[in-house]
Amino acid sequence: MLQHLLNSNKSKYFIIKLFYILLITSCIFLSTCTSETSHDKEINKKVFTYNQPNTVTSLDPAFARSMTNIWAVDHIYNGLIQLDDSLNIKECIAKSWSIDATGKVYSFILRNDVYFQDSEVFPDKKGRKVNSKDVVYSFKRIIDPQINSPGSWIFKGKVDSLEPFVALNDSVFQLHLLRPFKPMLGILTMQYCSVIPHEAIEHYGKDFRKKPVGTGPFQLKRWIENQTLYLNKNKHYFEKENEYSLPYMEGIRIEFISDRKSAFLKFMKGELDMFTGLESSFINALLTPDGQLQSWISKKVNYNKIPFLNTEFIGINTTKLPPNHPLKNKLFRKALNYSIDRNKMLSLLRNNVGKPADSGIIPYGMPSYNAKTVMGYTYNITEAKNLLLKAGYPEGKNLPVITLHCNKDYLDICTFLTKQWQDIGIPINIEVVESATLREMMRNGNTSFFRASWIGDYPDEENYLSLFYSKNSAPPNYTRFSNAQYDELYEKSLSTNDNKEITELYNEMNKIIIEESPVILLWYDQTAQFYSKNVSGIHSNIMNLLSVKRIKKN
Repeated sequence: MLQHLLNSNKSKYFIIKLFYILLITSCIFLSTCTSETSHDKEINKKVFTYNQPNTVTSLDPAFARSMTNIWAVDHIYNGLIQLDDSLNIKECIAKSWSIDATGKVYSFILRNDVYFQDSEVFPDKKGRKVNSKDVVYSFKRIIDPQINSPGSWIFKGKVDSLEPFVALNDSVFQLHLLRPFKPMLGILTMQYCSVIPHEAIEHYGKDFRKKPVGTGPFQLKRWIENQTLYLNKNKHYFEKENEYSLPYMEGIRIEFISDRKSAFLKFMKGELDMFTGLESSFINALLTPDGQLQSWISKKVNYNKIPFLNTEFIGINTTKLPPNHPLKNKLFRKALNYSIDRNKMLSLLRNNVGKPADSGIIPYGMPSYNAKTVMGYTYNITEAKNLLLKAGYPEGKNLPVITLHCNKDYLDICTFLTKQWQDIGIPINIEVVESATLREMMRNGNTSFFRASWIGDYPDEENYLSLFYSKNSAPPNYTRFSNAQYDELYEKSLSTNDNKEITELYNEMNKIIIEESPVILLWYDQTAQFYSKNVSGIHSNIMNLLSVKRIKKN
């Protein structure tokens, strides 16, 4: 498809676009003509249905690493605190909190009306009231080496090693830090920090991943792995809106259709309430070249596009490469950066949804983002060729074939990149692997050149800069980047509360990343959410979290 987009003329493009319009129009016609009983319609109104191209791997919050897992876990569990749509930190299980004068002791007062969902793990199968010991238990699981949670990094080197989590009584929980850490409240809003009952772990053991028990607005009904996940309304949920108990919907159905084209057509037939993501094979049927919703479809579909805290990049891990490998050469890595036309890439393959990465790792939408202060790479073939020459590879001579690992959803992007690199003599081979496999390869250091992204775990620039702190393992430091000056700046940024100084430190760290090029930054993302006109209550936020508890269907 990419080669077609790069080489086709206008008539071929028009035919493809017309084909999709006719196909989608027929889907709409069929959906309106298909007989549906009043009972079916009534059930459909009470259930919110969406697709995830990647399947859920675990409903255990300790493994809420991927966006697919995060969304599902968010439906089932709660944490002490949460973010609203404006990314303000709000109460949740905790009704209030305070930080002492040292900045190291966080105290949380719990609500007295939060109950775990009804489950066979409790006496009489009735959920019990949540207490501060449950928070201690949940947080200790995250850092337990036997659990091996990918979220252990959120507390590593931050909490007191002797007594990090304390239950003063049933309603007061304390978090003890080694030193002040400004982003800690943001970290506690992550799904890793969901509160779970010890009874569920003791009863289910490893099966807890597929038999979750939480306090959230929805609870598990049935999970057909790799196919469909069904959730029912938690009728004892504690949150209200205008005195009305949440959630509004009776249930959620999550489908796992890996082929985005199939999911897209199912959405257009009215069998999904929401569809997310873009693919070059159908993007032109949905969006204009400047990223706006096509007029012919706007009467049926709503479209949300706002900045999304996600930076897309190619990662470089040189730790297992021989000393003379080109990826170990900074000049070569810079040449890779200069040879990419990011504007063309987004125009051709994403209809300008997203912003070219013109600065550092911190994405557009964060307060310290400043492309004038921190200048990233631009498309400059002359400079790329000069750097290749300086690196000892004139016109690509003597370069080995380098393997780029990616998943199928990004094959078009990676094909575009390899063509641009091949144009200046850099031989790249693409190896497509499953998303879960790629994550494990990145985590274990078994890939040296890989397509990746970093979705903000919490709304603080530190979260992105932590990717390159040498004392962090993978995740988040998938590149195994190590730079003494960077580490010094990072540690200094954690020990000051002066916002101006923090921003200056962030800028200096960002400049080091650009200079050393452990990553090839591609673009800063935007949400692409398409949902039916009969759906209301979907609120976009730059964290791209899907909260269903306030969604309604007409």
